[in-house]
Amino acid sequence: MFHSWIRTESFFLCQCSGLQADVPLAVVEEILLNLPAHQVVRVCRLVCHEWKELVDSAAHWRERCRREGFQPCEASRPPDDWRLFYFLTKNRHNLLKNPRAEGKLQGWKIVQNGGDCWVAEGNRKSFPDETVTKCFVTSYGLCLKQQLIDLKKEGYSDAFMDRLQPHIKITDWYAPRFDCGCQYEISVELLDRRKKPFCTFQPEKVFFEQWNDEPWCQMTHVFKDYGPGIRFIRFTHGGVDTQFWAGWYGIRVTNSSVEICPAEER
Repeated sequence: MFHSWIRTESFFLCQCSGLQADVPLAVVEEILLNLPAHQVVRVCRLVCHEWKELVDSAAHWRERCRREGFQPCEASRPPDDWRLFYFLTKNRHNLLKNPRAEGKLQGWKIVQNGGDCWVAEGNRKSFPDETVTKCFVTSYGLCLKQQLIDLKKEGYSDAFMDRLQPHIKITDWYAPRFDCGCQYEISVELLDRRKKPFCTFQPEKVFFEQWNDEPWCQMTHVFKDYGPGIRFIRFTHGGVDTQFWAGWYGIRVTNSSVEICPAEER
């Protein structure tokens, strides 16, 4: 497969080189904008000095972003690096598996399974996003579940994480039952290659009193300027009911996410 890739790239480079003398730069720029971004960086950029300047220009990546609908949240605060903004936005995805309980507890490591244990069920109250219809529910003993994210396996190399240190955005949603008090907790750790904590987000536990409106609440955090060495992310959350009722009256969690995102998103 590797040799096939080399032959493909070499052939593509030769084809690009053949256009160099005959095609105006304005036309070349339009061609580049219609080629896959990774080919433009790996191959077309090597053809000649003029093509390198085109590929390296902020204008090229700003135009790619415009055509593909990738725009910063605040137009008044454009990205410092449009190429980085493009690739981070295009490759952005939730690094957590089964975040909405659609696969029951699949993909999660159960750390604590107290009371009548974790279960997955339909939402009691409509979620802000109507496509989210299920959640994970805790019981009368502490329930915690966890995922370990390997950044390299997700496509983020060591060099990329160390040099660019992109923002890491954490989102989690939680809700109580109206008729039972409960507790919610979360811990997200950035780990080094030995899986030792490097940086941790662990806010105070959230408590709900009995007789509430069952509100869906959102917990968010963005890791910034965390330094080189991050190789894994460990996401842990859960809770318990505070009235020790048999069954599943504890906190409910769903639609969790961990994303590598552009710094321009605030």
